[in-house]
Amino acid sequence: MAIYLTTPDPHKLLTDFKNKIQQGHIVTWSCDADGDFTHTPAQWAKKAWLRPRLLQGQLALGIVKPNGAGVTWPIYGVFHGRFIESMVEHCHDLFSSAQATPKPVGQLDQV
Repeated sequence: MAIYLTTPDPHKLLTDFKNKIQQGHIVTWSCDADGDFTHTPAQWAKKAWLRPRLLQGQLALGIVKPNGAGVTWPIYGVFHGRFIESMVEHCHDLFSSAQATPKPVGQLDQV
């Protein structure tokens, strides 16, 4: 699965989202030292990560599985749906559309 957010400035969108996490405006996501995001509610924390990639006109995020474990369809769905939800709520001025693919996308995903 992958998330694609269409934006004229992918770097600005990514930076804004990370800053809102650091400032405590977004509490349901965390960003680790590698720049990957995980959903923070106990049920979902560290079950997977979303790894951002800056593309021409898009911020793309692919899913990364935890070491020694897989990613289930419920985890896929929750991570992608709730990440898009957070982007709409907190960064709606910085992108024009969001898309999630229903299956892993080549090198972008590491499942």
